[in-house]
Amino acid sequence: MSITQLTPQQVQDCLKEQPAPLLLDVREEDEVRLCALAGSLHIPMNLIPLRHNELPDDVPIIVYCHHGIRSLNVARYLTHVGFENVANLQGGIDAWARQIDPSLPRY
Repeated sequence: MSITQLTPQQVQDCLKEQPAPLLLDVREEDEVRLCALAGSLHIPMNLIPLRHNELPDDVPIIVYCHHGIRSLNVARYLTHVGFENVANLQGGIDAWARQIDPSLPRY
């Protein structure tokens, strides 16, 4: 099952489209306290199986984590349970901080 990998620049471009995609942050609470992408929904990776019913099925979902590994696994899971328009932020929030918003703290 192939998951679409989006670069930070592609995600930034997608955020200007209508309907705007949902940014799903699957990092842990302490990571989110350090930095997060504006407007994102936070559901820690381990709670996705319990809470994926909270996600809309009528807008694209872009999943992200720190470096893009956990979010890729979550994107695969969401596709497996029936979500059709799911992508992964390649390189995670760390790549976003390097390429799009250098004001974001890196950790």
